[in-house]
Amino acid sequence: MAKKDAPPRWDRRMQQRLARGEAAALGECYDRFASLVHGLAHRVLGDEEAADGITREVFVHVWEHPESYDPKQGPLRSWIAMLTHRLAVQRLHAAGTAALAQGGQGTPEDLERRVRQASIAARADFIVTSMPVPLRAALERAYFQRRDYRQTAVDLDIEEEEARRRLRLGLQLLSTAHEAAPSGVPPEAGEAW
Repeated sequence: MAKKDAPPRWDRRMQQRLARGEAAALGECYDRFASLVHGLAHRVLGDEEAADGITREVFVHVWEHPESYDPKQGPLRSWIAMLTHRLAVQRLHAAGTAALAQGGQGTPEDLERRVRQASIAARADFIVTSMPVPLRAALERAYFQRRDYRQTAVDLDIEEEEARRRLRLGLQLLSTAHEAAPSGVPPEAGEAW
C-alpha cells in the first residue's frame, strides 16, 4: 500500500522527464492540462487573447522550471492550476494598475474587488472541474437544471439520502472558493491553493 502523502506516480515521472528536458513530456503535460490552464486564465481575465498568453507562460514555466514543482505539496494538476491563477491575477492586477495610472475609471478598491471576484470565480471553476464525477453530476442538476434533491436522486438513479449527501458535500467544497487569499493576492508557489 502506498504512503498516504506519496504523490501520484505519473506526477513524479512527469517532473523527472521534464527535468531531463524531454520535449514529449511537455507535449503530454500540455495535452493533459492546457484546457484547464486556458479555462482558468480566461475566467480570471475575461479575455481570450490574454488567456492564450497565460497558457503559453504557464507551459514555458513548466518547461524551464520543472524543479519548482514539489510532488510532496500535491498533484501536478493543482500546482499548474495555482501557477495559472497566480500569473492571471498578476496580469489582471497589472492591467488594472496601468489603467488607473492612465486616468482610467475606477479606484484601487474597485481593482482589488475585481481581482478578488475573478480569483474566487477561477477557484470555484477549478473546484468544480476537480470534483469527483458523482458530486459534479448532482451539483450540475441542482444548479443548471434547477432540480431539488428528490429530482436529482431520480435523475441519477440513487437514493434520496445519497443525493442530499452529494449535494451537501459538493456545496461544502464550493464554499471553500471564498477562502482564497485576501485582497486577491494569490498564494505563492508551494502554498496550498
